[in-house]
Amino acid sequence: MSEVINVAKAYDKGRTLFMGIELLVAPGALVPRPETELLCASAVDALRQLNVAEPRVIDMCCGAGNLACAIALKIPDARVWASDLTDGCVTVARRNVAYHGLTQRMSVFQGDLFDAFSGLSLDGTIDLIVCNPPYISETRLRGDRAPLLELEPREAFAAGPYGLSIHMRVTKDAVRYLRPGGILLFEIGSGQERQVTTLLERNKSYESISVVTNETGEGRVVMGYRKGATT
Repeated sequence: MSEVINVAKAYDKGRTLFMGIELLVAPGALVPRPETELLCASAVDALRQLNVAEPRVIDMCCGAGNLACAIALKIPDARVWASDLTDGCVTVARRNVAYHGLTQRMSVFQGDLFDAFSGLSLDGTIDLIVCNPPYISETRLRGDRAPLLELEPREAFAAGPYGLSIHMRVTKDAVRYLRPGGILLFEIGSGQERQVTTLLERNKSYESISVVTNETGEGRVVMGYRKGATT
């Protein structure tokens, strides 16, 4: 769970490990969590199975850029576009891109979800979208998860009354950017797999929707393929 990370210690040190990769961290961006490695590993596996040359990837709600950098390092020919809403996240993500020498293959943009990519002509060209969105309800942030806000930005956690507001928007808008056969992957909170799976099913643009479980059997990643691929 999230509490395993010592946020204060990570900020004090200025770096943390994610997928075995050293990443810079700073206040204003969420410290990458060990549980998000499942999302990253799932994305890397999915890209390898797609087996396309120079896969095109979007990391939505990129935070410190941990997913984007790890995917770019593990898939050496991938081209990655990342975005986040806040100055703090974009600044740290760009520092990590430079730190790992990825400036030729990675770009970090600032904006409200896909608005960050307006004018880039990415429509229908993306092989994979990975998203670790905020997924904690406002009620829980006022209650048992309130300590999360002591050191880290509210934007990294808050996701409306049910914890699904960003999942809902990304599910809808990702259709425009994914090519037929492209993949959307979300991290989800414990117990959200049915709700997020239903979001993708009701959209009618996704197929082969599945849930990836962690070592304790909790569903923590939901993925689906954009319809329309030729077989």
